[in-house]
Amino acid sequence: MFRSWKIGTAFGIGVHIHPTFWLLPLIYAVHEMSKGLEFVTLALAVLAGVMACVVLHEFGHALMARYFGIRTRDITLYPIGGVARLERLSERPIEELLIALAGPAVNVVIAVLLLPLVVLTNRGLGLLDWTGPGVGIFLASLLVANIGLVVFNMIPAFPMDGGRVLRAILAIPMGRLRATEVAASIGLVIAAAAVAGYFVLGHAVAFFDNPMLVLVAVFVAFVGQRELAYVRHQESVRRAREAAPEVVSAAPILYDVTGEPIRPGFSGFLWDSRLRAWVLWRDGQPIASYGTGPE
Repeated sequence: MFRSWKIGTAFGIGVHIHPTFWLLPLIYAVHEMSKGLEFVTLALAVLAGVMACVVLHEFGHALMARYFGIRTRDITLYPIGGVARLERLSERPIEELLIALAGPAVNVVIAVLLLPLVVLTNRGLGLLDWTGPGVGIFLASLLVANIGLVVFNMIPAFPMDGGRVLRAILAIPMGRLRATEVAASIGLVIAAAAVAGYFVLGHAVAFFDNPMLVLVAVFVAFVGQRELAYVRHQESVRRAREAAPEVVSAAPILYDVTGEPIRPGFSGFLWDSRLRAWVLWRDGQPIASYGTGPE
């Protein structure tokens, strides 16, 4: 029912559109209908151009990740933007930094290429002048949109690009886990501020008068906390392996069997979600736990 539709492939990476994406042009069309069919057509053309720039943005991430040996499963467009699904996340700060910056860098390049065309097709710069010729308005709108994409994506709200840049920088002195905790916390604060801004200031400040802001905030909060849980899980596995490598090599590691009976004589690691730690069992007895807190 909610399967994404594939619209093409580039660089060996499939590009898909999620069914919910079509809510975006529908909202645009309804919102601008009172201004006439010509205006609606132009608005939808601008939206299509912006989405093409979003896809190029995601290819920036994907191709930089490929440079570091990380494959991209696909790129999918949603109402809130695009998502490039990488097969794994780099644990090296410099790689994560460059992968995160590659997307906004594409939008910077697009904006630079558009600028002379905008100058040629508009009197002065006329970036926000909707009274000029259609082509000039279209190009000027794309220029403004790409600048906006750079600014918006560089907001330090993890897991957005700016948040990943922040984590990569913090990971150098702090380590990946602590950097993720700090970046995710900042992301939650920014998400909460965005939601509060929509409900409190939306009627007075144009920037906050956009329900998409709430959807982006929910995305930031949910995905950021989910990735934080994943990084914590990875860290606990690493500590368990370092603490008892001889047990790891000789006994199984099982995932989250909290509450299930342990078979007699079991030796190995079990993930305990209540303790948020790996528990080392030897001959049916728990002898140590390895979590993600300070040792």
